[in-house]
Amino acid sequence: MAEPGLGLCFQRRFLAARQLRSFPWAELEQSLRTAPGSSLLVDILQKTILHPLCVKYPPSTKYRRCFLTELIKKHESTAAEPLDELYDTLAAILNEEESTHCYKNYLLPTGEPVTLSESVAIVSGGTTGLVTWDAALHLAEWAIENAAVFSNRTVLELGSGIGFTGIAICKTCSPKTYIFSDCHPCVLRELTENIRLNGFVSEPDTTRHIQTESQGPEAEARNCQTPKLIVAELDWGSVTEKQLLDLQPDVIVAAGALHFRLRLAACCRAGTSRCGI
Repeated sequence: MAEPGLGLCFQRRFLAARQLRSFPWAELEQSLRTAPGSSLLVDILQKTILHPLCVKYPPSTKYRRCFLTELIKKHESTAAEPLDELYDTLAAILNEEESTHCYKNYLLPTGEPVTLSESVAIVSGGTTGLVTWDAALHLAEWAIENAAVFSNRTVLELGSGIGFTGIAICKTCSPKTYIFSDCHPCVLRELTENIRLNGFVSEPDTTRHIQTESQGPEAEARNCQTPKLIVAELDWGSVTEKQLLDLQPDVIVAAGALHFRLRLAACCRAGTSRCGI
């Protein structure tokens, strides 16, 4: 019988394309040796490579290939009969072309995913902002555990990158308004796309200039969305206290950026109710 706990552990790590060395390979090998059969491997295959999220929004070709290769090695180490599903799936992936972009699906504690389009390279287009960094994951984890801080408040995030923290907060913490901000054009485009991927609509024409009001039927429809999402071009390296206060945030957050601290402190002194790194 398949072990659901082990399968779900593989699923969570795989869909988010976490480093392969973080997977519980030793536990898998032990389970395969003590309970021979294909049910556990088939379960893991269904929860990872063949999961509907992976099929629609797949991690990189290289990542899936390396994962399957390691899974096959563990299977072969038990001297079990070959499992056709593993080899057939690997063959299909080997025929795929590599891409400079991939998807990662981060499962929230509720089970709901945050799906992001990311670069496969740490540095791309002259920026490191096209990948999700661990600091964003840790900030989102803290936010989910402290949802009351964000509930029915206007939240400004400095240096949103491609959006993981903000989208996670919007899905779990019920903010009134969430203002994503960054300064690199490529990052802002990817951020806007990731907001759309996750079922939200951001305010129009805010990737070029900070804008808090819009008019017309389409704008009114967007304003009915809860929470209201805004994407703002904001250079945190030169942002002024006045610019921050003009956005009227109740909460300011920033993930893993020491340079934000002075501006956060200044804004807190000026009257913003809650700030955090």
